[in-house]
Amino acid sequence: MSIPCKDGKSVLDNGKYVRYTPEQVDALERLYHECPKPSSMRRQQLIRECPILSNIESRQIKVWFQNRRCREKQRKEASRFQSVNRKLTAMNKLLMEENARLQKQVSQLVYENGHFRRQTPSTGIGTKDTSCESVVTSGQLQLTPQHPPRDASPEGLLCIAKETLAEFLSKATGTAVEWVQMPGMKPGPDSIGIIAISHGCTGVAARACGLVGLEPTRVVEILKDRPSWFRDCRTVDVLNVIPTANGGTIELLYMQLYAPTTLAPARDFWLLRYASVLDDGSLAVCERSLGNIQNGPSVPPVPNFVRAEMLPSGYLIRPCDGGGSIIHIVDHMNLEAWSVPEVLRPLYESSAMLAHKTTMAALCHLRQIAQEVSQPNLTNSGRRPAALRALRQRLSRGFNEAVNGFTDEGWSLLGNDGIDDVTVLVNSSPYKLMGLDLTFGNGFTSISNSVLCAKASMLLQNVPPAMLLRFLREHRSEWAENNIDAYSAAAIKVGPCILPEARIFNFGNQVILPLAHAVEHEELLEVIKFEGNGHSPDDAIMPRDMFLLQLCSGMDENAVGTCAELIFAPIDASFADDAPLLPSGFRIIPLDAGKEASSPSRTLDLTSALETGTAENKAPNSLSTNNSATRSVMTIAFQFAYESHMQEAVVSMARQYVRSVISSVQRVALALSPSHLGSHAGLRLPLGTPEAHTLAQWICQSYRCYLGVELLKYSGEGSESILKALWSHSDAVVCCSAKASPFLAFANQAGLDMLETTLAALQDISLEKIFDDHGRKTLCSEFPRIMQQGFSCLQGGICMSSMSRPISYEKAVAWKVLNEEENVHCICFMFMNWSFL
Repeated sequence: MSIPCKDGKSVLDNGKYVRYTPEQVDALERLYHECPKPSSMRRQQLIRECPILSNIESRQIKVWFQNRRCREKQRKEASRFQSVNRKLTAMNKLLMEENARLQKQVSQLVYENGHFRRQTPSTGIGTKDTSCESVVTSGQLQLTPQHPPRDASPEGLLCIAKETLAEFLSKATGTAVEWVQMPGMKPGPDSIGIIAISHGCTGVAARACGLVGLEPTRVVEILKDRPSWFRDCRTVDVLNVIPTANGGTIELLYMQLYAPTTLAPARDFWLLRYASVLDDGSLAVCERSLGNIQNGPSVPPVPNFVRAEMLPSGYLIRPCDGGGSIIHIVDHMNLEAWSVPEVLRPLYESSAMLAHKTTMAALCHLRQIAQEVSQPNLTNSGRRPAALRALRQRLSRGFNEAVNGFTDEGWSLLGNDGIDDVTVLVNSSPYKLMGLDLTFGNGFTSISNSVLCAKASMLLQNVPPAMLLRFLREHRSEWAENNIDAYSAAAIKVGPCILPEARIFNFGNQVILPLAHAVEHEELLEVIKFEGNGHSPDDAIMPRDMFLLQLCSGMDENAVGTCAELIFAPIDASFADDAPLLPSGFRIIPLDAGKEASSPSRTLDLTSALETGTAENKAPNSLSTNNSATRSVMTIAFQFAYESHMQEAVVSMARQYVRSVISSVQRVALALSPSHLGSHAGLRLPLGTPEAHTLAQWICQSYRCYLGVELLKYSGEGSESILKALWSHSDAVVCCSAKASPFLAFANQAGLDMLETTLAALQDISLEKIFDDHGRKTLCSEFPRIMQQGFSCLQGGICMSSMSRPISYEKAVAWKVLNEEENVHCICFMFMNWSFL
């Protein structure tokens, strides 16, 4: 035993001090950085290689390393506590400012209420006058009434810039806009920040206050580069820069935003941006649309774009004590909702949607950059975080380009075939395919000189976007293989055609290789490897492995206003950071402003559900179905690389393929809708059907019978309470059929999480697949005992998830589940203290 002491000496358990010379400490420190916990053999080797350590015993060196590790741990803990303390202090400052703003807003509302009460009934109610609104950050700035159009001289633009700054500050720290807390966003030390949306103002507006570990000047630099973090931003062109006397700048900008769906035109803005330093040292960057200047530069209307308006918005950045910055972000826009079909107008009239897509995206990007600065250069995948972020950006941008199909990028529209459900565009621009050379395992190379995009949008009723996205991601065979061989073989005989799925042949095993998980954006970046199974439509071509780079986002059903995206692109085996990408995929955008009420854990037996033609009434005991209908719009865009002389055949193939995908998605969406889920018997809806309640009772009764103790602790009476307790049990409970080749039939939420699957796909997993060789041998030896005595306790081991990830568990219990006739209904396994390796 040893006691930690100061650098240079250690205290042994007998009280004897061992003092080290500076040279000895240097030698030990060098080894510590190479190997913080050396073995006995390594310590002996160190003594032999360093003569200055020859008079020190190996045991004493072991004590020194123990103390060194202890000091390192103490320093890290102290640093972490200091960081948390700084964060809490800054958050407390933000909350105090927010409280002061709310108190001011309450006082103003009380005053206005008293004023209205004193008015006679015949007196009209005037609009709110914000011209006298004060600014918390800078007491000298006051809002002024709107002026008639001014000229474009530097003095006129500076006047507009100062008014913009005053209005922006009144929104960021004052009461010019009535802010309400964003649904589902609660402030706290671990939250992204304080998120609010507007209530009752012109257009849509959102505000965020947060902390980031970057210096204010660096924050300004990042936020001004809008295309780097705002994925809906196509371009920002700076047309003119005018310096001001106070060290600031006025910029005239032209900005274009992508349309999120094929059913609406894109937006553009003609803006003034003003950057300045306030009296208290804070940095402010504010923007607004320019529409009232005379004799100045302007951008005429651009085809396929709708000119939208940005009301005073911007960023206020203040240095934070101890490093970092406190940021206030305000986005306020009028997106001209009149220009889109009525069904899509919620997308342009929702402040929650604006908050997620723009305001929170800016704050999340800053936090991600700060995290990259503080973390090692390489991730677990061996790639730099900035490179992975760039790949995510390229996938998203490439999909936006496919959805919009701008003519200035080389896209041209082809005539339809009499059915308007699928739009087809082609692009033969050299830059589009520059460097696109997918070489596969057998040396077969894709040589293409054109790109085709087939796209469509459709309305989905009463299906949660996050649930549908997860199904599309986890069950590709449900939508990606319809008639694929027929047109693949035809294309291959003349020349290669890069399908959006990169699946020219029938493929066997699918392996998912995760690259990065962006927590702030709830995104997954992964590589999917499809292993050739030996079958091909052309015997002259050997089967080969294929790869997809894939981006998944919006998988959190509890988030409000977010869209769900599954975007993928074929890549070659080398997977270079600068490899050309042709992204394809799905985007599902909720049209309802309200919070999605459906449970993310609701699943179904999809095979049975798809066989039923129409949805019936909901189960009477359903507890988790959502009575209110939800709507969303899904946009599908697939890109194909091909040789120009094959255009006619590829166009026909693309239309056929996309229509088959649409048909599959519609069937899946119908099966996933709550009304359809509750209409089928069996274990379809874990918290809803009578069969699920009965199974839960059988599981608990059998456990009590064979093991003599209660499986669950639950409050209340009835099967409903039992099922709820079983579903939320912390250990993974998995049931399999009692047949010769057992397959999985039911699992609670922990079981589904462990197996990385859903009830929809559970029956596709056999029991033997989740165990390794040792586990299968143990199961074979224990199975007779389970059937004879009713239960068996299994030692800890390793099992596999449906994504081929190893899982360790401390121990497991298996028991027979008997039905009311005392017959074996199934076998139940409970895995305790499991974790991914």
